[in-house]
Order: sequence, then structure tokens, then C-alpha cells
Amino acid sequence: MKKYRPSSLALWLVLTIVAAGAFACNGSKRAADPDKHPPGVSATEVVFGSSLPLTGHASYLGRQICVGSKAFIKHINEQGGVHGRQIRIITYDDSYDPPKCLANTQKLIIEDQVFSLFCYVGTPTTVKIIPLVKDARIPLIGMFTGANALRVPFNKYIINVRASYYQETEAAVQHLVKDLGLTKIAVFYQYDAYGFDGLTGTELALKEFDLAPVARGSYIRGTMDVEEGLDHIALSGAEAVVMIGTYDPCAKFIRLASARDFNPIFYTVSFVGAEEFARHFSPKSRERIIMSQVVPPVAGPGTERLLGDATEFTELMARYFPDNKPDFVALEGYINAKVLVEALEKAGPDLTREKFIAAIESLQDFHLGGDTVINFSPTDHQGMERVYFTRLVNGTFELFDTWPELLDYLPGEQP
Repeated sequence: MKKYRPSSLALWLVLTIVAAGAFACNGSKRAADPDKHPPGVSATEVVFGSSLPLTGHASYLGRQICVGSKAFIKHINEQGGVHGRQIRIITYDDSYDPPKCLANTQKLIIEDQVFSLFCYVGTPTTVKIIPLVKDARIPLIGMFTGANALRVPFNKYIINVRASYYQETEAAVQHLVKDLGLTKIAVFYQYDAYGFDGLTGTELALKEFDLAPVARGSYIRGTMDVEEGLDHIALSGAEAVVMIGTYDPCAKFIRLASARDFNPIFYTVSFVGAEEFARHFSPKSRERIIMSQVVPPVAGPGTERLLGDATEFTELMARYFPDNKPDFVALEGYINAKVLVEALEKAGPDLTREKFIAAIESLQDFHLGGDTVINFSPTDHQGMERVYFTRLVNGTFELFDTWPELLDYLPGEQP
């Protein structure tokens, strides 16, 4: 049965009717013009909305991005908010399911009347709401996905903070081919918009070297059915496997590969989630696993140069969410929140969606510490470009830049 999806015109009519009937805090009817009377804004608060996986197999990512962003927002609210307004975040669980994300977003826009959407997680979920964002003319900021569809074509209402999957896979392929001399590279991917995006990025990067994947294997989102994909890739004799998936199936793939003495270099994009992924392996594990990151490590060698002093982030996490370890995902949420707050400050007390977007576009050389800088413009809505690489060592992902060492290390040996 074909699922019902409201047309753009139908949604616009609903939004117009709801906006026209909305009441301001003083009880008078609010005009339907969101530029003059933006939804979600009162004298005392500004409301943002988020749909993300809080349950299910990608829930770790949703929880961490959520607590990372809320740690900074709670801190700002305790200082009096921004221009006298408290920042409130309404969050709904979508379990990494696109139809749920679509329904949650409709509710946030129509019923909750949020000012902006914030910190969505996942490609198949987030790309589903692009038509709603365009029709409602509502900002969408700080998504935990590097999907190309959120970048091309340019959409003034979509604000990415992190680097893209194309950038992650391109940087990885450059190292695998140029630094390590590998030519037999396979791709294991989730069979949906997220996996296709990573697959395409890898294919484009390989094409620059007149190469193509020696094998492609996939699994269905929400399952652990990795065996068929592994069989196909192992038969190819791949020297490296680019993995575009979530932490559970990717970890299973690697464990099964090791059990059959198939030991290529395993590379994953940042969405896999370093801390949760590492928990699937023993500290004595000898698989060669590397992961790209779009934010610097919180601690470890080289961190001070990249991020400067991360004390505020770690202290706020300890204060507000002591049970959640500061990690790459939470740090990305924290950075998203810093961008949001800076934009609210620059937009001024007479807040509108258009002023909010203009404020983001004015952020130039916004320093987070160390070498980490954010830049936006009216024609560039992606704030960060850098890609970092980490390697699984003794149960944790550590920053590294000496790629040739990977060839000197074989599974079962001490690194």
C-alpha cells in the first residue's frame, strides 16, 4: 500500500491555517507572517525541535548528540539565556526510521510551532524532511549526517556544521591509495540513502585514481545480515574495506572476517560512532580498524593543537550528564549548540528565522579553540571542512597520521 505523504501545497495550507490561528502570549491572534512573528519565539524563550534515534540500533548516536548539545544549552540557560530568552529543545524519538522522522517533523512544525529544527541524526531520516523544510521555510541546523543531499543543491534553510561523507571517503581513499599503495578496495554499505551516499563518495574518490571497488556488499538497515556481503567481499581479496553502516553490523562484519582469516584494513566513516564501536572489540583486538572523524578528539596526543582546551566541554558533560562519557558524538552536539547560540546572539533581540540564518551566514573565523575554526557564508552553509583519522588501539580510537605504520602491523602482533 502506498503510504500517504502530504503534497507541498497541502502542507503549506495546513501551516498557514495553523499559523493564522496561533495565539501570542498576550492572548491576541498572531499574524501568519513568520518573518514578523516567528513561531517558537516569545519574550522568555525560543523553541527548537529535534527528531533523532533515542531507541533502536542507532540510539547511542542519538543520545550522545542530544546530551552534548543540551550540556551547552543548559549552561547558557543558567547564565540567563540569549537576549533574555531561555532555549528549549523538544525531542522526539524516531528510532532511525524515516516515516517516524517525517511524522515527528510534521508535529514539530505544525503542532509544536518550533522556531527551528536542530540536531537531527541520520541520512535516511533527515533527507526525508527536506521538502518540509523548504515548504515551511524553517531552518534545519547541525545534523549528524554528512549526506550530500543536504548540501547539493544549495538550500538556504539547511545549515550543516560537519564535513560531508564525500569529504570523509575522499580523504580516506587518498591515504589508502597514495600512502599505502592499495588498489583493491571494497565497499560494505547499508542499503539505503546513507549507504548509497558513502558508496558514491568512495566510487568518485577511487575514480580519481582510475580505480573502482573490487567488490560491493550490503545489508538491510535495522538488520545484522552481513554474511552475504562479507562472502562477496572476502572472495575479492580486498586489501581494504570501506564501511558505511552503523556500529553493530559493522562490528559483526569485522569479527566474522577475522574468524575466517580475512584481514584487510577496515575503514569506517564517522557516523559509525567511535566509542560504541570500540566496545565491540577486546582491548587486545588486533584488527586494523581506522575511522574518520569530523571533530577533533576530546583528549590524547595532538588534541590541544586541534581543539585547544576542551575543559568547558568535559566539565559541562560531567555537571549535567555524568553518566555519559564525553566522546566524538557528544562533542559534535556541543559544537552544534555553540553555533546555534552564537547565531542567536548575532541575530539580536528582534529574532526572526531570516535574521537567524543571516547571523549564521555572518559567522567567519568562529574559533572553537586550537586550529578548529568554523566559517559560513551566504553561499556556503557548511561550517567545518576538516577530516581527522583515528585508529583503534587498546580499545579506544586515537588520533594518528602515520599511515605507513598500518602496513607494518599484522593482526595478532603487538602494535
